Amino acid sequence: MTVTELPWALDGCSLQLIHVPSLALHALGEDNATLAMELAPNLLTPYLLGEECQGLWRYRSKQIAENPLDSAWITRIAVDARTSAPVGLAGFHGRPDARGMVEIGYRIDPAFRRQGHARTALEILLDIASRESEVHVVRATVSPDNSASRNLISQYGFNEVGEQWDEEDGLETIFEVSASPEP
Repeated sequence: MTVTELPWALDGCSLQLIHVPSLALHALGEDNATLAMELAPNLLTPYLLGEECQGLWRYRSKQIAENPLDSAWITRIAVDARTSAPVGLAGFHGRPDARGMVEIGYRIDPAFRRQGHARTALEILLDIASRESEVHVVRATVSPDNSASRNLISQYGFNEVGEQWDEEDGLETIFEVSASPEP
């Protein structure tokens, strides 16, 4: 399997992870909401256009300008397929590194939390990683005070492997799990 720009989903699940077109991603990175909404109609909400997501858009825009092959891997819009409502973001931080590691990330709009969207997004990302032969390890970095996310990933076999300092998010605990499904 090769990661493509097609939507990611699991059979029978109501969440899809929709690729953000590169031009829309660059518009978001430049804080040009009007252009971004024209380029990605029905995918953007006040939360996704808001301050909480702005730094991520800037970072991802710069990333794909420097590494266009990362485009299919990175942050996607999480859309509830039943309602067509964008509920948050999920994706990888980029292509697998030399070790075969990919890092996951997800953010759910506060208006849509506690409805299983983060869990489903995580399951989709783990499924994609397990199907890619070059992916061996999946990483998640979580703030020590984000108990909801820590609890969620612990249910999927992630183990603590260290800590790091993130310029935007501060102290993070590093968790990893094998990308290969257990036999």
